[in-house]
Amino acid sequence: MEIKNEKLTMDKFLAEREEVVEQWSTGKDVSLEEAIRYQKEIPVEKRFGAKLAYAKENGLTLIQPRAGVALYDEHIKLLQYLETEGEADLLPTTIDSYTRLNRYNEAQIGIEKSKESGRSMLNGFPAVNYGVSICRTVTSSLKSPVQVRHGTPDARLLTEITIAGGFTSYEGGGISYNIPYSKNHSLEKTIAHWQYTDRLIGIYEENGVSINREPFGPLTGTLVLPCISNSVAIIEALLAATQGVKDITVGYGQCGNMIQDVAAIRSLEQTTRKYLDQFGFHDVRVTTVFHQWMGGFPQDESKSFAVISWGAAAAVLAKATKVIVKTPHEAMGVPTKEANASGLKASKQLASMLQVQSFVDIPAVVAEANIITQEVECIMSRVIELGMGDVAVGTVAAFEAGVIDIPFAPSKYNAGKIMPARDNSGAVRFLDTGSIPLTSDLKTFHREKLEERAKYENRPVSFQMVIDDVYAIGKGFLVGRPHGVK
Repeated sequence: MEIKNEKLTMDKFLAEREEVVEQWSTGKDVSLEEAIRYQKEIPVEKRFGAKLAYAKENGLTLIQPRAGVALYDEHIKLLQYLETEGEADLLPTTIDSYTRLNRYNEAQIGIEKSKESGRSMLNGFPAVNYGVSICRTVTSSLKSPVQVRHGTPDARLLTEITIAGGFTSYEGGGISYNIPYSKNHSLEKTIAHWQYTDRLIGIYEENGVSINREPFGPLTGTLVLPCISNSVAIIEALLAATQGVKDITVGYGQCGNMIQDVAAIRSLEQTTRKYLDQFGFHDVRVTTVFHQWMGGFPQDESKSFAVISWGAAAAVLAKATKVIVKTPHEAMGVPTKEANASGLKASKQLASMLQVQSFVDIPAVVAEANIITQEVECIMSRVIELGMGDVAVGTVAAFEAGVIDIPFAPSKYNAGKIMPARDNSGAVRFLDTGSIPLTSDLKTFHREKLEERAKYENRPVSFQMVIDDVYAIGKGFLVGRPHGVK
């Protein structure tokens, strides 16, 4: 199919909508006009974007967990616990895996089995199966704003139901919820599906209701270089803005080197603003989210708290608008509500203590941010060139050419040619740039950084470094050193 970065006409949107709401019985209950009226009645203190705007203006970093279970009454209790005992500023509703794949029959079976067993038999909240009314029961039971978090290539029906259900923020995008999650979904198709989602949110915006949108920053969460995740976030911001979205939170997943992590957020905010302005979207609000460590965690709970606190500190020192918090049970599966709250409180303490401190303007951060910005501009310039000014066209072509290449992604539409590894200080660098269009100076920079590590470790620059780095955190280190090297 052919995809272009054009705002969907109302006629085209409504024609597609007729098909979308027929996917499951609860879709037919959504009245767009009534949903807009309902959203307008939600008080400002429960609006996600308003709370983010206040935080940005006042230099705060808000904390938000991940959470979702199958039974809606238990889901309410879980979120209320995280809101009170966990002191969460913002709340999530994480959607179950069946719903993410549009397998609503299996999700329904999961609900029934959960009722029978008395415990959640799904790894999230099946919002589509529950429909608008129960979603409103959830969102109205809480004092804080609530966001939908998922991982869905085709999220059109989920968007219709949850936004009508009172959620005021929505995560994901046609790249970030495809390439890192799926093998066989084409970019043309998922970008088109997310154009529908963003157009729907644009319609709410045009009717006086602002819904926050958040591209998924970490991608695969494993040694993803900042220039790659930042470029994807910028593209998804541009695609959303084209459809009328006015409130966008761009994100980044912690890599582990404090200077690089702070620099990545600094560069991300600046370059997102630059490209939105370049394409005429001057009225789009930009905030940032920092995701705590997405890789392997220690099994020991005390050691896990160190990883969580490290991520919280990086987020606050980077002046990210919010931080997505992990739990001390990360290595053991789905956390208890108590463990989830513990991770939140540890992060809250760090956020409070470091609120008046910032690393954003220290020289090492500024220098690293300049490197990331140069890399992003190399990628974005080529994307725009390939699309002859059309970012959607350019994105599809860029993935085909390996101009954008996400490490360790399962998608067959991803080139999979680049290879990342850590330098001697733990910053993530290119071991192999693949077809990423970096300048010769930037390629030399990366090569020299890895050669410094190789010399220190007395071994050649090789793929073994990548393997060692992937497993390092679980062993208590950031850089995967050979045995005997400290």
